[in-house]
Amino acid sequence: MKILRPIYLVISLFVLSFHISLAQNIKIQGEIRDSLSGIPYPAIKFGDMLATGNAKGQFTAFVPAGKQLTVKVTATGYKTYQTTLPALTADTTINWQIESLTQALGEVVISATRKPESPKNIVSTVSIVSKKKLDNEIAVNPDLTSILANEVPGFAPTAQSGSNVGQNLRGRPMLVMIDGVSQSSPLRNAEVDLRSIDPSVLQQIEVVKGATAIYGNGAAGGLVNYVTLVPDTATKFAGKTDVYLNGSMVKVRNSVGGRISQMFYGKVGKFDYVASGVAEETGEYKDAKGDLVGPNYSLGETNTYNAFAKLGYQPAPNQRIQVVYNYYSSLQNSNFTLVNGNLATGQKATGVLGKPLGIPTGAAYNNNLHLSYKVDSLFGHTSLNADAYYEKRKDVFYVSLGRFNGGDGQSLANNEKKGVRLFLQTPFLTQPALNANLSYGIDLLRDKTSQPLVDGRVWVPTMDMTNLAPFAQADFTIIRDLIFKTGFRYERVNIDVDDYRTLRITNASGATVTPAFDVKGGTLKYNTGLFNAGFKYNRFALFSPYVSFSQGFSVMDIGLALRDAKVNSIDKINTDAVKVNNYEAGFESRYQNLTFSASAYESTSKLGIEVVYDPTTAMFNTARSPEKIYGFELAANYRFSNLLNVNGSYSYTEGKRDVNQNGKYDDPQDAYLNGRRISAPKITGGVTYSPTQVLDVTLNYTGIGNRNRFEKNTTGIYNGNEGAVKAYNLFNLVAGYKVNKSTRLSLGIENLFNEDYFPARAQWFMQPGFYSKGRGRAFNFGVSVRY
Repeated sequence: MKILRPIYLVISLFVLSFHISLAQNIKIQGEIRDSLSGIPYPAIKFGDMLATGNAKGQFTAFVPAGKQLTVKVTATGYKTYQTTLPALTADTTINWQIESLTQALGEVVISATRKPESPKNIVSTVSIVSKKKLDNEIAVNPDLTSILANEVPGFAPTAQSGSNVGQNLRGRPMLVMIDGVSQSSPLRNAEVDLRSIDPSVLQQIEVVKGATAIYGNGAAGGLVNYVTLVPDTATKFAGKTDVYLNGSMVKVRNSVGGRISQMFYGKVGKFDYVASGVAEETGEYKDAKGDLVGPNYSLGETNTYNAFAKLGYQPAPNQRIQVVYNYYSSLQNSNFTLVNGNLATGQKATGVLGKPLGIPTGAAYNNNLHLSYKVDSLFGHTSLNADAYYEKRKDVFYVSLGRFNGGDGQSLANNEKKGVRLFLQTPFLTQPALNANLSYGIDLLRDKTSQPLVDGRVWVPTMDMTNLAPFAQADFTIIRDLIFKTGFRYERVNIDVDDYRTLRITNASGATVTPAFDVKGGTLKYNTGLFNAGFKYNRFALFSPYVSFSQGFSVMDIGLALRDAKVNSIDKINTDAVKVNNYEAGFESRYQNLTFSASAYESTSKLGIEVVYDPTTAMFNTARSPEKIYGFELAANYRFSNLLNVNGSYSYTEGKRDVNQNGKYDDPQDAYLNGRRISAPKITGGVTYSPTQVLDVTLNYTGIGNRNRFEKNTTGIYNGNEGAVKAYNLFNLVAGYKVNKSTRLSLGIENLFNEDYFPARAQWFMQPGFYSKGRGRAFNFGVSVRY
């Protein structure tokens, strides 16, 4: 990092006793370096204290002997660094690192360790989708499943759908959260949780990859945390209005839709607030040929609403009370009935005018209420974060033809959560060569989930889960360069299920697959400990390596097992939980304007859950076998100048299951994990050019590679979830023009070169109703006004 101007350093030494003469002083000396680049910073003068410095960042100071004292290091453009020195009795050499305000205030991650932390101190792979990136993506398409697929390496490609089936993280289920509050349920994974909030009210998205013991149940593959907005002004009242017009550029007719977002925010005394409302209506989605995209779960003809409010109160400088409410709804109101595709001939699914069966599909509602209290400097400089939350959502699925008792049926996913969490952090070592903090607390969750049919019949009975989990995490910083983290979490889970009666399930020809019968309920109990540990070495900006081990835990998709029961008591059903061991190694590298990162991982579990297709019954069933998933990710960013920036990434994941359970994965009986779990390789890239202060242009690229791991069946097509994925390439363009200080225009073009393709999920899912083409070239024109 090149020094563009002199940095003025002042080291202020606050001495606890003022009665020691200069004859008793001892000398401390050392260097001051940038914490990220490792480059020493010069000091012109240290003021009128007993300290001097030189242009190489080296300093000499004199301090009283035998007394503990506090040292503050301050520099223009840098975060104040403060530490407590023990009573020194001899001359000492100490090196300090300071953190730039850009780094300190920019990318700060909360999700990985449940406290604000710089990414460079995290011993796992974390991806951050910043506010700026979010705004650019919204200018093209505000769908969060697309945003995450475009911006996060290792994240499976989007299906451009209201469902995120198959869109997992490194081949395993993830926990989706809003400000740390779970939107997912491991009891019945409805795979619709990514669309839980509108991106316009987000400050950033944090994606922690790999199993995590910090959050426990449901985070076997990692987590996605939607961090909501905080006011960015000190004025009492400010606002922002966004208006967008969007539609197809291939065939405009009936494709035009609109979106309006209104936000107010500000600070009044000790209070701060954000209030936002979003309404969006999309037109018909058209593919590259101008034909209607198949309406099954399509985001075309969808009405979306989001209401958000956040109120904060700071009764004292070290305290904050905050309440957040968010309402989200996104339902498809299509004017078309589905025309199935033909898997054998490659004919795409589409639709014809007519009223669809059932009620509108999508997120009927998702309500979140979250109250939190934070306080710093309790006993022993301990900080406390206590919160309570309530979440209730209902999602509507498509109509299954002829599946239930030989007739049609449409199911709902009902989920209700109540929880409290207590998180504390206490520093217990503050030595120059060793700093340590202990984080500890407890999580309590009550989750009630069910999957009835719209007509009132019970498909999955109510599952009532109580989850109690104490945890502790210790963080050590050794000689300022070596980071060591280790922690433990204990999961205690009880799930109560009442007696219920299964539905008679029939296949496409009306034959009975499983008869209706009574199942005796009971209580399922799970108790397990989860461990994590990791190292990272930050001495050199050119090479900062890390290694980590973490365990994840999730009760399997209990609802899926209960609805497909073949026995008359739940204690006879295989409902064993999934415990994951995740191993990861990687490094980060920064050289001048280049940043580069690489990571490799392996994830194993003695028991997994794979949804496999049974061609004899035309039904999907679950397979429970040991699993191994492995892969790697590469990411780079290079800033040529303030005008031009480029970035790119590559991610590869593979997985197999040990079918014969002999500890090997290369036997003929063993099988690859299917497309629902393992995505095809993905390449992303982006170029941002800002020729003037009022104009910027970004071109983003997402490429999906080939994956073909299975043989066709006797009918000449692939089984469900096993279809071959053929590569495709998508480019999105967004241009922004700042009309004046308060007004900005934007133009986003999705699928710039009008690629004619089937999304990856349409290819591997191999279901005629979901064999739809991707959206063709589309525009999104927006006006944003701040005041």
